[in-house]
Amino acid sequence: VQLQASGGGLVQAGGFLRLSCAASGRIFNSYIMGWFRQAPGTEREFVAAIRWSGSTTYLDSVKGRFTISRDNAKNTVYLQMNSLEPEDTAVYYCAAGSPAAGSAPSTSHRYDYWGQGTLVTVSS
Repeated sequence: VQLQASGGGLVQAGGFLRLSCAASGRIFNSYIMGWFRQAPGTEREFVAAIRWSGSTTYLDSVKGRFTISRDNAKNTVYLQMNSLEPEDTAVYYCAAGSPAAGSAPSTSHRYDYWGQGTLVTVSS
């Protein structure tokens, strides 16, 4: 499985971005897909995940602002980010894991595949 993340950029606080992650491989539909982020000097942090069933999990600080979705026909997962804050500045990574990872979606080591990351910068 290969993951290609895109959609990052520079945006002002209060603005929005939509990240995309295109996946190769027929296993996409059954996998849990997640987004993580890493700001300079910090640990990688879970942001959101979506299971094959469509159920989602979010980091508390992004609830109500970010929405994760998936289009299985296009093998693509999205992260719609609204009301962006400077604290959201980070490199965002998409990840794919087997369905078992859905029991602990915020645990990065449960994911098997990672994209290359896309930089999101939110200016104040």
